[in-house]
Amino acid sequence: MSWAEIIRTGLEAVRSHRLRSGLTMLGILIGVAAVILTVWLGEGAQDKVRGQINALGSNLLIVAPGSTTTNGVRGGFGSASTLTRADADALTSHVVAPDIRAVAPTTSRSAALTAGSSSWTASVVGTMPGWLSVRARAIGTGRFISGEDVADHAAVTVLAATTAEELFGARDPVGQSVTVSGVPMTVIGTLTAAGSSASTNEDGQAIVPITTAADRITGGASRDSVQNIYLEATSGHTLSAAYREADYELLARHRITTPTAADFSITSQQSILSTATSVDRTLTVLLAGVAGISLLVGGIGVMNIMLVSVTERIREIGLRKALGASPRVIRRQFLVEASVLGLAGGLLGTALGLAGAAILPSLISDPISISPTATVGSIVIAVAIGVVFGVYPATRAARLAPIEALRSD
Repeated sequence: MSWAEIIRTGLEAVRSHRLRSGLTMLGILIGVAAVILTVWLGEGAQDKVRGQINALGSNLLIVAPGSTTTNGVRGGFGSASTLTRADADALTSHVVAPDIRAVAPTTSRSAALTAGSSSWTASVVGTMPGWLSVRARAIGTGRFISGEDVADHAAVTVLAATTAEELFGARDPVGQSVTVSGVPMTVIGTLTAAGSSASTNEDGQAIVPITTAADRITGGASRDSVQNIYLEATSGHTLSAAYREADYELLARHRITTPTAADFSITSQQSILSTATSVDRTLTVLLAGVAGISLLVGGIGVMNIMLVSVTERIREIGLRKALGASPRVIRRQFLVEASVLGLAGGLLGTALGLAGAAILPSLISDPISISPTATVGSIVIAVAIGVVFGVYPATRAARLAPIEALRSD
């Protein structure tokens, strides 16, 4: 028999038992759908995290205050205000840090904003002009705070998209007056929408000069202290160099000789992304492994049905052998049937996965990233499972003796 005849015979055998074949394919179908949906969900989660982290800024380094030791007790990172505006000013020197493009020290606190009869609680961020570049934000209307605003301790503010909408609705807020924590300020600009980052609502902010925040909003004894210093490297390739330059300069300024005793921490955007991606990848592999068990069950179902088929067709096998069919031809025929079951299950499972990809995002509020590699790989695995689990039944059929097969009832 030619390959064309073998394939035609195998397809006829599958079609002649539609219900049984359908139930056999069901296990593979569910397994393939589960695997590809799991992988797609995992890749969608990784893309979402990557987007959130990239929204923090381009080539970003974040310097956070560290800890101090009091009465022999060392506090955790962030437990002390160990960073100052002077530290940020030192990092703006191209001699000290040639690989750092922009520096933005920040302070932040939640405050009530009012404009006429409207009120809104926003995160008031005190910073400097470099913040716009470092955080990769864009001006919608008006302008951003300038160096003169910082030097003059100007009572001006730039509103993020949600803050502007809540306070002024559809009106242009530029030039309007808004009260920030009881301090009258003039709106000089608005920011375009940025969405939520990994930890904060970027659109629920109000940006003010860092000097104004220290004098009129934050107050306190340590007015020169900052909560974070955001650094933008000149490029992705110089991120590591910028990290080393900032670390060396801050250690020198704080008179710390042992790096492990540093009273600050520097976090790179890439390290955050690598950690988050690693966690998502681990969960994806775990869930895909669980879903893969369905494929294994489907493969066992294929082997079971093929054994039943061999038992039912013993006389047919004996007749074929008596007419000259070789064991190789018999083996190929049953392997083709098993492959057809695997391929059909894989294709139907892919179709079910695509349907799930169209419905799930609206139900779970998480994105799904369709991967052609995962899709094709699942179909190939489904066919391979059909072949692997069909080897034993096919071999058993090929080894039947013609005379004994013809004598079978």
